[in-house]
Amino acid sequence: MTANASADAQLVRAIATRQLTLSIINVTIASSIFLMPATVAERLGAAAPIAYVVCATLMTLIALCFAAAGSRVSLTGGLYAYIDTAFGGFAGFLGGYLYSVTACLSVASVATAFAGTAGVLSPVFSGGIGRALLLAVLFAALAAVNVRGIKPGIRLVEVITAAKLIPLLLLVVVGVWSLNVDFLRMTMPTVSQVGQASIVLLFAFVGVEVALTPSGEIRDPARTVPRSILSALAVATSIYLAVQTVAQGTLGPELPLYKDAPLVETASRLFGSGARLLFLVGMAVSIFGYIAGDMLGTPRALFALARDGVLPGPLVRVHPRYHTPALAIMLYAAVVAALAISSSFERLVVMANVSALLLYLMCVAASYRLQRLDVRMAGTPFNLPGGMLIQLLAATGIVWLLSQATYEEWRIEAYVLVVAVAYYALKRFLRRSSADAASPAQGR
Repeated sequence: MTANASADAQLVRAIATRQLTLSIINVTIASSIFLMPATVAERLGAAAPIAYVVCATLMTLIALCFAAAGSRVSLTGGLYAYIDTAFGGFAGFLGGYLYSVTACLSVASVATAFAGTAGVLSPVFSGGIGRALLLAVLFAALAAVNVRGIKPGIRLVEVITAAKLIPLLLLVVVGVWSLNVDFLRMTMPTVSQVGQASIVLLFAFVGVEVALTPSGEIRDPARTVPRSILSALAVATSIYLAVQTVAQGTLGPELPLYKDAPLVETASRLFGSGARLLFLVGMAVSIFGYIAGDMLGTPRALFALARDGVLPGPLVRVHPRYHTPALAIMLYAAVVAALAISSSFERLVVMANVSALLLYLMCVAASYRLQRLDVRMAGTPFNLPGGMLIQLLAATGIVWLLSQATYEEWRIEAYVLVVAVAYYALKRFLRRSSADAASPAQGR
């Protein structure tokens, strides 16, 4: 723990409540809101808001566990740091591995969506060298901004968050006066239908863990983390419900027909064909915002894993002038850019929700253990009311959603976990062999 604190002490605590709240909103309200209304409507029709309420309720329970853990552990690494502090060893490694792999594949897939949207706006970026150059410049620029300090990265996230919310709020304010009430009459779905829709929709609520990763750069985390998580979740849920209602009330039974851009079609109906360009740009800005937020957060997970000896030591180096994990940022940008350039959206979106749910389940358990051990790193912690009731309800909800996953999703997830176990076993073997080789030399 002393080494961890020493490494984190080199970082600058510049993230306050407003910045963290906007950062969570940014990575939560990403590209999904521009696509999910049609996907959920296909499964539940006008009853789609039920799935939003289910996901929001579950995420509130999970977020409370995040808040409790985050108020006790102020180390860089977010969910990984919470799990590692609570359980250590293989559990900590697995949490960090799940987070890093999922984040890497997710942001690469979102980056391909960004390139696709840019290709619609300009044929220059639709493929080949133009697409590759766009993605390379995108990640190089974001790496440069984040290497120069946590403050420039946070300011960029604040600006982008405001920019992405403008078209969504405009759609809601205008659309609420043009709803067709008949399109909003719902038929109650079955529990199974709600579950299958919810495990898909959960992707729209995932992202809190990315914003929490720079925990070592958050001011007064015992107060900032709980306030920011709950405020951001309330804002995101309200916007989601309003946007879904406007899309359903405008397009009605046609909504599932526009899976590629349901909000673009909704805006066209409300404002005319000129709004199509506005919402395509809004979609590109929203996707860019997610990528920028991920570039702010996920490299800190690599820094934390290196700090704890899981990844190579050089990744823990902090820039002497800017006090940021510069090498971790540059390496992450290079890996994700390579994945995005070489792969398609469909190939990259692999088990994002199942991996996230497994990670969340581990963090729920960690929050209980941290509270039980009364771990305190920064101020008076945020204690969950009702003993372990909230953790139990959150874990039950996660297990229920995991039961909705398909065999194919679990098969791919099994491959991911096998790779993790093999890497961990190999690393322990090499460490033990190195120790055994050093022992005779010490004896002589």
